[in-house]
Amino acid sequence: MPTTLSQPALKTPLELFYGHEKGQPSKPYLHQPIDGQWYEWTWQETGDEVRRIAAAIEAKGYAPGSRIGILSRNCAHWIMSDIAIMLSGHVSVPIYPNVNADTVRYVLTHSETKLLFVGKLEQHDWDEMKKGIPEDVEIISFGRYGLQGADYPTWDETVAQHEPKADSPARTLDEIMTIIYTSGTTGTPKGVVHTFRAPVFAFSVFQHFFNTNPSDRFFSYLPLSHIAERMLITMGTLWSGGSVHFAQSLDTFAANLRTCSPTIFLGVPRIWTKFQSGVLAKFPPSRLNMLLSIPILNNIIKKKIREALGLGQARICLTGAAPMPKSLLEWYSKLNIHVLEVYGMTENSALSHSNLPNKYRYGTVGTTLPGVEMKITEEGEICVKSDANMVEYYKEPEKTAETLRDGYLHTGDKGTIDSDGFVRITGRVKDLFKTSKAKYVAPSPIEMSLSKNEHIEQVCVVGSGIPQPIGLVVLAPDSQKKPQAEVASSLKETLAAVNSTLEHHERLQNLVVVKEEWTPENGVLTPTLKIKRGVVDDRFQSQYEAWYQAGKGEVIWE
Repeated sequence: MPTTLSQPALKTPLELFYGHEKGQPSKPYLHQPIDGQWYEWTWQETGDEVRRIAAAIEAKGYAPGSRIGILSRNCAHWIMSDIAIMLSGHVSVPIYPNVNADTVRYVLTHSETKLLFVGKLEQHDWDEMKKGIPEDVEIISFGRYGLQGADYPTWDETVAQHEPKADSPARTLDEIMTIIYTSGTTGTPKGVVHTFRAPVFAFSVFQHFFNTNPSDRFFSYLPLSHIAERMLITMGTLWSGGSVHFAQSLDTFAANLRTCSPTIFLGVPRIWTKFQSGVLAKFPPSRLNMLLSIPILNNIIKKKIREALGLGQARICLTGAAPMPKSLLEWYSKLNIHVLEVYGMTENSALSHSNLPNKYRYGTVGTTLPGVEMKITEEGEICVKSDANMVEYYKEPEKTAETLRDGYLHTGDKGTIDSDGFVRITGRVKDLFKTSKAKYVAPSPIEMSLSKNEHIEQVCVVGSGIPQPIGLVVLAPDSQKKPQAEVASSLKETLAAVNSTLEHHERLQNLVVVKEEWTPENGVLTPTLKIKRGVVDDRFQSQYEAWYQAGKGEVIWE
């Protein structure tokens, strides 16, 4: 049986918004940098614009529950359009801001989207994506973010043309709130249907342990079209009454983060790795360890590093979406930055397991959260049941029946649970590949072990069609500048150490350092920075045999 919590009656996001709109109207809510200048909206100002946009949507006469899309990078207008869609009685369809035209067309057509908010985008992305927008989809442009060629009614024009919607309609917990199309490491995106109940229930559990409040500051940079960021930023601010700062761009990320100095921060493992690389570039490991060993300097150095990262005020630091090496978690802990790994997915509103401030174990995704039932099948697959689970995959009854069985969501992740209830993810059920010796290899645990090497930024273990697996490696930026022999020596040591822990059929023949970084833009990563193994195979499989033949225990440079 799941652990339960004593909770007040759940309120929809709209009810939470109405409370802040009336209860703290002059308190700043949204902070948006544009061309180096910060713009600010109070709760009352946000409410005024949201209500005017909701009135504009209503004037279009769409049937209740029509789908309305959001295609933009994170910004204040993303949040406002999301709330306006709720307020006008419709269903939001967020789209990742770096997908191709075919994906845009598929999502808009499959969801039958009537209206699309287009906003903060890279010009080259927009030039590609607009080719996929069907002619019958109406468009409103956010208008403030320098997008060229978007000759559509703008947000500010629309606001000026409509009076604010005067009433504050309720939406029931069982109405459909959103259809979120998964980024997907393989295959066609699936539309995950969530009612208002799912994210509200999920955040109510989070709130019980993390106690968000009106003084909390959130920093938004991971895609709001992904469930984790939307849960933390949209639900987090609506629940707490706190404020959110947005990142303007990758170039201004560090400065924007320091300006915000968030109290709650979520970073995927790759972000935490980049932070570490930045610290070690200024404080090499030997020097940092020496400074931390001096009692009078210890706390001064830790504080200086936290403030330089922009995390000087952070009371909650989280990571998820992909495994984070235990060694990296322990490294941050030495700086008094306790990063808590969490686990969830789009299909369960990111509510499943979490390490908690007073109950955590590095190397695990924590314990099963209250309100969640978990079981592990004979095949090792993690299955969860809770009010945060999706209703269905939109228009996909067969895939829904395959994923939801007897109320349990079959996650596709393999895992184990220890005697204290901590769960460890050991791989994906479908990630296994077969070598030419007909032996199956689970790549994820091997990749986790390899990633402990400070030179490795990204790693993918492959091996279909060759006798033994090999590891494809992308070097960390600083390591790309170091002497090749120095890096190769370190990688060889790690390779030998990892191989000594593996079964014979799992041992890596060698490591291959590839030239190009893997990114969402070049198609190797999903928008949530997960490796698309099928894409890796498509790009490199023709070279697997030659790399395998290059020698056992070697480091090869593409």
